[in-house]
Amino acid sequence: METRASIKQLSVHYTGNKGLGQDFIKAQHPLVLNERDNAIITDALLAKFSTDMERFSFVNPVSLDYNIIYNLCLAIFAEEADFHKTTIDIATHLYESATHPKIKPGELYVAHLQHCEIDGKLTEAIGIYKTESKSNFLDIQHEAHEFSMTLREGAELTKIDKGCLIFPTNGEKGFDIFLFDHNRGEEAVFWKETFLSVAPQANEYYQTNQFLTVARQFIAKEIPESFEMEKTGQIDLLNKSVEYFRNNDSFDKTDFVETVLQDDKLIRAFKQYEHSYAEANDVELPDSFGISTQALKKQARVFKSVLKLDKNFHIYIHGDKDLIEKGYDAVTGKNYYKIYFDEEA
Repeated sequence: METRASIKQLSVHYTGNKGLGQDFIKAQHPLVLNERDNAIITDALLAKFSTDMERFSFVNPVSLDYNIIYNLCLAIFAEEADFHKTTIDIATHLYESATHPKIKPGELYVAHLQHCEIDGKLTEAIGIYKTESKSNFLDIQHEAHEFSMTLREGAELTKIDKGCLIFPTNGEKGFDIFLFDHNRGEEAVFWKETFLSVAPQANEYYQTNQFLTVARQFIAKEIPESFEMEKTGQIDLLNKSVEYFRNNDSFDKTDFVETVLQDDKLIRAFKQYEHSYAEANDVELPDSFGISTQALKKQARVFKSVLKLDKNFHIYIHGDKDLIEKGYDAVTGKNYYKIYFDEEA
């Protein structure tokens, strides 16, 4: 019989924006769930996560001893403290940190889960979630042939705004953590860096993601400013970058630049751009690493191989750039592209 993940304990508190003088409401007791509600809520809390996501860990510039959420989770895993009181401490930290005017109020859920899977093994986990967006819904009641309707407001289980799932694995290095946040900008930075204080693990996923980001930004932003290259040439380099990662199990920087960029001036410019990117973003970009297919799949979606012509045409280029030529028609005073192909699909 398959072991199903479930909630061992769940507490909910309301945290407003302290900087705006909003409320902080602490629940007196944890929630009690029946079997049906437990199963539905568990599925919703775990639905946002998959083991092929980017992994994070708790961090602190001095020591993990000074990371508040790390130590509170450590106490829950070790069963050294009362769960509900510990969730109040987590909510208190969130409230005390919420001083920026853009931080929205909402309900904070802290769940202690069991039978969660990571790396093929079942273990416990701690989920921390926040709902900020509310929806209207109809509560229909009927008795015999009489119906009544009440308009209510609540949070949709499928639209939880932000959350993280913390596993007890890799504990000495800050645990293994998956997270999501549907907000962008300062709100997302607050959840990840101010409240949780986590950073990406420097694993294959992270390294693949970082290097593809550097390559994409160099081709899309730096090359147009520093080199005379047609748009088709840029798209060709983007395609070759993705193909290099698809066709290799491991990455070698020297092999990459010689295979993809080839031109000596481009290679020198890329190395300078890579160095500047690493310094500006405080990241290390190793010369070699194993390639993560999950990170490649994510990045490939933002490598745009499309040539946009005014508002009339989009040309998708997936192969040989030499089969497309650019020209200028003096009669019409317009640019044109000539495309060579064998068969029309």
